[in-house]
Amino acid sequence: MNTIKETNFHFEGQRAFYRGKVRDVYTIGETYLVMVASDRISAFDVVLPKAIPYKGQVLNQIAAKFLKATEDILPNWVIAVPDPCVTIGYQCQPFKVEMVIRGYLAGHAWREYQAGKREICGEQLPDGLRENDRLPQPIITPTTKAAEGHDEDISRSDILEHGLVSVDDYTQLETYTKALYARGVELAAKRGLILADTKYEFGKRNGEIYLIDEIHTPDSSRYFYADSFERLQEEGKPQRQLSKEFVRKWLIENGFQGKEGELVPEMTDEIVSSISERYIELFEHITGERFVYPEHGDLLHRIAENTKAALQQLDG
Repeated sequence: MNTIKETNFHFEGQRAFYRGKVRDVYTIGETYLVMVASDRISAFDVVLPKAIPYKGQVLNQIAAKFLKATEDILPNWVIAVPDPCVTIGYQCQPFKVEMVIRGYLAGHAWREYQAGKREICGEQLPDGLRENDRLPQPIITPTTKAAEGHDEDISRSDILEHGLVSVDDYTQLETYTKALYARGVELAAKRGLILADTKYEFGKRNGEIYLIDEIHTPDSSRYFYADSFERLQEEGKPQRQLSKEFVRKWLIENGFQGKEGELVPEMTDEIVSSISERYIELFEHITGERFVYPEHGDLLHRIAENTKAALQQLDG
């Protein structure tokens, strides 16, 4: 398959390049960022060996849609989306924490709870909860933003004590996080989905807080199907979900959780294809739009040309 494993572009005015787990980020002058959503996939903070067809396009287009749908809550970094896999936006100074918000006990939080913990990131959880149960109210469980390796859970008090974020800024981040999650829940419900948990990243530009990176994508969020949620909970069965959790579960079942000495299991063509199909399924469910497959051709050439043209327009 014609996938985007990595890019190595050289744009006019480019002064820096950063390859993240999933995105390739180009710094243009003092003002702009070009973010290319590759088809790489990561789990447990490890980039898996095979790329997933169309994944970058899915992530970029979902993020663009929901950044647009939340721009009345706070400004975001996006200026243009010149290609299905590319977003151009403003450079912002990122905060050193990611704001994770959970309305349901799932994924990492469930694994911690199952291990006996009743406090996560300073938030108390009641006894007697089951996997995927709705929480009494949404909780914010921040993580540190690691340049390499694993992000770590951190509490509000530790963030403030270590000066990672000022009190005023953190209070504002909490307010924005709750408002964005409420909007995400509302938009998901219209599509017959439950937004179980998600994360947001923020930065500052000219002294103002901006929403940055992606939002409400399967890499940053977990969705359940609303029509079967109550029945499956009552029956004690796994939820039908649209998220990256099925990839994590497949890895766990095959002895991999990103720990030292563990080997990534073989990613067969069947596994890769099934992951791709899940991403496209989520795109169509959450957006209500048909996924438009790209025309056969040189993806990297298309991305380079579309991006160059957009940057020239900005300069003009």
